[in-house]
Order: sequence, then structure tokens, then C-alpha cells
Amino acid sequence: MDQTFMSQFRLSSPLRMRTDLHLLRKTWHISTGLIGLLAYHKSGFSPEMTATVLLTFAVAAFLFELARLKNEKLNQLAMLLMKPIMRESERNSVSGLPFYALGVSLALFFFPERIAILATLFLIFADPIASFIGILYGRDKILPNKSLQGTIAAFSVCYIVTIVYGLIYVGPSMGLLVYAIMAGFIGAISEMCSQFVDDNLCIPVISGLGLYLVNFFIPLF
Repeated sequence: MDQTFMSQFRLSSPLRMRTDLHLLRKTWHISTGLIGLLAYHKSGFSPEMTATVLLTFAVAAFLFELARLKNEKLNQLAMLLMKPIMRESERNSVSGLPFYALGVSLALFFFPERIAILATLFLIFADPIASFIGILYGRDKILPNKSLQGTIAAFSVCYIVTIVYGLIYVGPSMGLLVYAIMAGFIGAISEMCSQFVDDNLCIPVISGLGLYLVNFFIPLF
């Protein structure tokens, strides 16, 4: 079997750093997010029920994370199973999974359904794409781990996602164009805030709050 492929699963080989492209993790992030939204759409669950399920999962995931960090054998097993999508920084700290579930659950709890889903789409697409562009082309630093190029990518992705989402639900209008521009800024700011708080938590929550406030002035969703 190919040695490069096998090295992904050897515990002794190093995990990826935050500055690595780590395309498998980004693919996992996007695909699991889209699968989750599809499952939500097909389930017929209310936003409140889905938020409760996700919150319960987040609590369970946090408890497991704490357990593995206290138990070396459990931690080694988790690293072995999840190594292809784990970062080196997560070997001895909480991974992004429980924050992902918590962030989406809070968005569904506190914001209208369409705004919560739009904020979740920002998390699904803007986070990995901004990281990808920032790692490859991020020459002008805004914050230690944030570049102007990555931030522009986050703005662009959130703007495009909002335009497509709005065309599906409300149709073309000048209001949608203005809303999408504001949404792009909101998404970019929320992605920059991941310098201080896990991106899986801050993007859906901060984006959801910003979109909710904009919706008072441009009531599209």
C-alpha cells in the first residue's frame, strides 16, 4: 500500500499544523456540514429540536474530549482514528468538533431558521476557503494568524453564499444586493474573530447576530 497514504494513519508521524493546507480536513469540514444540513432538511425536525440534539451532542463531545485529554491511552486511540483530520494543536487540547456542534446549535436556538442556516453556511464554506487562500497567498497580516487575502476571501465567499441563498428564497432585488454586501463584511469579521475564539463557535454565532441585526433594516429572511 502507498507509504504516503499509510503515513496518515501512523500515530508516530506528525499531525498537521495550522499553517498546513490540510485539504482532507477542509474537505471533511465542508462535506460534513452539507450532509448535516441535508439531514436537517430531510428530518422534518424543528429548529428547536435540532438545536437540542446538537447541544446534547456538543456536551457529550466536550465530555469525551476532557476524558481523552486526561487518559493517555484514550487520547492515543482518538488520535489514531481521527488523525487524518486532526491538527497537532488538538493533540493536547479540545478539538473543533464540539465547538462546531455548539456553534450551530446556538445559532438555531437564538436566530430565525433562515438566518441560522445562512450563518451555518458561512461556517461551512468561508472558514475553510479563507484558510486555504490565507495559507497560500496571505502575505499581508492583519492579525497573527489572519491575512488581508484570507479576509477578502471570507468576504467574497459570504457575499456569494448570501446572493445564492437569497435568490433561492426571496428572488433578485436591490435589497438582496445590499444585504449580501453587509453579510460579506459580517462573515469576514466573524472569521477574523476566530483569532480569539474557536472559529466553529464564533462564525455561526457572530454571523447569526450580525445577520439578525441587518435583517431589521432589510427584512429578507
